[in-house]
Amino acid sequence: MNSQTQKSVVQGAAGAIEVALDLPAGGMASRGVVVIAHPHPLFGGTMDNKVVQTMARAFLQAGWTAVRFNFRGVGGTEGAHDEGRGELDDMLAVVAAVAPQGPLCLAGFSFGAYVTTHAFGRLAPQRDIEKLVLVGTSVDRAPAAPIPADAHPRTLVLHGEQDDTVPLQSVLDWARPQVLPVTVVPGGGHFFHGQLPLLKNLVARHLG
Repeated sequence: MNSQTQKSVVQGAAGAIEVALDLPAGGMASRGVVVIAHPHPLFGGTMDNKVVQTMARAFLQAGWTAVRFNFRGVGGTEGAHDEGRGELDDMLAVVAAVAPQGPLCLAGFSFGAYVTTHAFGRLAPQRDIEKLVLVGTSVDRAPAAPIPADAHPRTLVLHGEQDDTVPLQSVLDWARPQVLPVTVVPGGGHFFHGQLPLLKNLVARHLG
């Protein structure tokens, strides 16, 4: 993402997982670590996706160390696409490697947001997760897990009004039974073309 991005590899169930780590700018002390998951691997999703990078920049601006990674079968990550099951294992392996303890946030975009909801469900009973950020959340073909009510104040669900990949109505149908608020970007599409600065500001505002 920038010249200071640290590339490394951690070991997961399917082999090596490619990881990119960015530290807060200007020598700012890190508030903790956010692990960010990327969109669908079979449709060109990688950790270098612009929405994922924008989310990472928002966390960096707020003082968090941002960690992106490639799911199995993408870039330098070993293994093959596993329809979300193995990708959940990948995300949990990255969290265990880069943030085994201390303040932690989870974030994801599209398919990555779906995986993030399941990672949250797995991790939240064991440790505190300070913030959860879900953008363009997949809820149909890849059904996102519900978010417990006590986590709603820590959760930002962002969606584009004109998302033609994951219709806004589908996300509202997922959120409604949970009474989980959804922040809608007027005119926004799935990839927030022309609206990435707004996306960054909304995430940064959620982080305080």
